[in-house]
Amino acid sequence: MTWKVELETRARTEFLKLKKDMRKIVGAAIDSLGSDARPRGCKKLVAKEGFRLRKGDWRVLYTIDDSLKLVRVYRIGHRREVYRGG
Repeated sequence: MTWKVELETRARTEFLKLKKDMRKIVGAAIDSLGSDARPRGCKKLVAKEGFRLRKGDWRVLYTIDDSLKLVRVYRIGHRREVYRGG
């Protein structure tokens, strides 16, 4: 089953600000969401809607729309920053 993966504007900006080596790792994780929207190790968020994918100290926050087969990434950031509001 294939999923369409979209990055919201904020997530795209955060992704481009990552260092080159981290961008490669996080980019591969985001790409993998196209084949499995709920990969092993992903967690459902408690305080917000969506899921979390962990890559070291970095987190990718996203929502899943099963009816449209769409994964929408809305935040990418360091674990100490990504869950804060805004």
